[in-house]
Amino acid sequence: MAGRPERHRRRVGAVRPSHLMFTGGVGALVDLPNFSVLVRGVDDWRYESAAGPAELAEPRLLAAVQTLLGKTVTKLKPAPWRPDGDGDDAARVGVPTVPFPAWMRCTACNTLAPIESQVVFDFENSRKHAPHEARFFHKSCPRKKSGTKPLAVAARFVLACTAGHLDDFPYARFVHRGGKCEVDFPPLSMDDRGGNLGANVEIKCDRCEQRRNITEAMGRRGEQNLPACRGRHPHLSTFETCTRPVRVLVVGASNQWFAQTLSSLWVPETGASVLAAKVAQHWSALYGIQNVSMLPYLRDNVPALREFDKWDDQTLWEALEQHRTRIDAPEPPEQGYPDLRTAEWEVLSAVELPEPDADFTLRRDPDGVPEPLLGVFADVIQAERLREVRALIGFTRLDAPDPEDPDLVTRAPLARDKPTWVPASEVRGEGIFLKLPEDLLSDWEKRVESTLALREHKEAYGRFRTHRYSDRIKNTFDEMQHWPGARFYALHTLSHLLIRTIALECGYSSASLSERIYAGSADDPRAGILIYTAVPDAEGTLGGLVSLAEPANLVRLTRRALHDAMHCSSDPLCSGRLPQAPADFLHGAACHVCLFVSETTCERGNRFLDRRFVVPIDDPDLALYPELP
Repeated sequence: MAGRPERHRRRVGAVRPSHLMFTGGVGALVDLPNFSVLVRGVDDWRYESAAGPAELAEPRLLAAVQTLLGKTVTKLKPAPWRPDGDGDDAARVGVPTVPFPAWMRCTACNTLAPIESQVVFDFENSRKHAPHEARFFHKSCPRKKSGTKPLAVAARFVLACTAGHLDDFPYARFVHRGGKCEVDFPPLSMDDRGGNLGANVEIKCDRCEQRRNITEAMGRRGEQNLPACRGRHPHLSTFETCTRPVRVLVVGASNQWFAQTLSSLWVPETGASVLAAKVAQHWSALYGIQNVSMLPYLRDNVPALREFDKWDDQTLWEALEQHRTRIDAPEPPEQGYPDLRTAEWEVLSAVELPEPDADFTLRRDPDGVPEPLLGVFADVIQAERLREVRALIGFTRLDAPDPEDPDLVTRAPLARDKPTWVPASEVRGEGIFLKLPEDLLSDWEKRVESTLALREHKEAYGRFRTHRYSDRIKNTFDEMQHWPGARFYALHTLSHLLIRTIALECGYSSASLSERIYAGSADDPRAGILIYTAVPDAEGTLGGLVSLAEPANLVRLTRRALHDAMHCSSDPLCSGRLPQAPADFLHGAACHVCLFVSETTCERGNRFLDRRFVVPIDDPDLALYPELP
């Protein structure tokens, strides 16, 4: 919990770096053992004496972030942290939070009041080295036993809108049906008896005896009983004009916060030398070099320059000047998200692999694709070293952002003004890249183009778009905008089949793996899958994943994945499923038993999956592989 006065800075818990990127970043509610907190904006993050690197170098990703957020962003910074046991300095380092919701309920007497009511609730964190034990308590509870401090927990409800605003539920206004009590700050109580969606929670005014159940605020019918959105960004302590309708959310709801991120692998620039790629990677440490005469001194004093020992001063200076000219040149504006995948695809699918590097090392078996898999894969690459950097550029509420359209859902800001940096995390790991034959996919696309199964998926996508909160408030929109296409279904499904099988053999859990799908079209033929380790707090280069790309292992793994896909313990319900009207889910023959993986593993939230498009569980003509290897 953080505030400006020193006495309000208390450590209340810890999370992993990945948590701040995927589930609990800026603007998100984080559940602690005894209450919940809201992560504040990057203006307030504290880096005094923080451990770890000051920034992460990834030029392509930084340029992409600047395209969406502006040139004011000059750095990608990891979360501030300091090892435990470092004394009082640790209290001045970390990610600041504030208690939210700001209303608490006494678990003994059901008193409901805001935290600011100091006469009601108080805060304690008596054990310095146990921040997770921090708690609020009702100090004047009439039901407390001698020597006890009844626990106060966060009230269960908040308001949110699709513009990213979040606010406390207006309990006093709600229970009085928009009116007022005879006193300005009436005593309230919340009788929380559990129940589905908070449907058995009654709010009572202890002064005038008025009562009202939260069910009257839930769903579309309840919207008329809710106030207009106040445009509140509690993570920034700001308010703004907003005309969008608000929705009631239960604290802990999965749609209260969705991360909007960009990620890229470090790869050598296409057609560039190793030196040019190194200069781009370390540009933040090199841009201040004004002439070649500075290089001899800087080589001994700037750690980044040790990467350039095999190049003489003049060669290095020319590379610096070329890079300076390239970044100063104006770039045409991009529509949608910046393209971060093309450079990766070109390097991974190239006939000649780049030179090995500490951040990127590829290896191809000299014998090529194993003979039993010649009709399955066109190329197999072992990625012995990979480096991925992911940046958080904003977040959304109620609706998840679309990976293809940054403007489909309103992005909430990370800072009160234009940010100069954004949070980022780094992964070093290993992976397997599998390229599929283009003729195999193009022929399959022609076979399934007019089938009932694909038509049902398309219509379900249109219903999905229609039912989104963000699209519902628009007058017109294209229901099929950013439809990923049949090719993506096949590649995505195959990727999940392989991930689930790989996790049984490589030593990593499926949650420690991630995927990148390279799906093109007839005009842009791409057909590849990269499966790699994605654990920010571990090296992830133990070799267990790469070893599975060895010929004998890959044949066994692929056969097992495809044959296992023929059956699911939820069949025939799973194998016969299609998203028929009025359903708006975006998967067919897929479920938690056979295809779904963790949310951090899948790049599309377990959507666009169907086993029938890969193996012949139904009509063989629908399967990418009608005959299994």
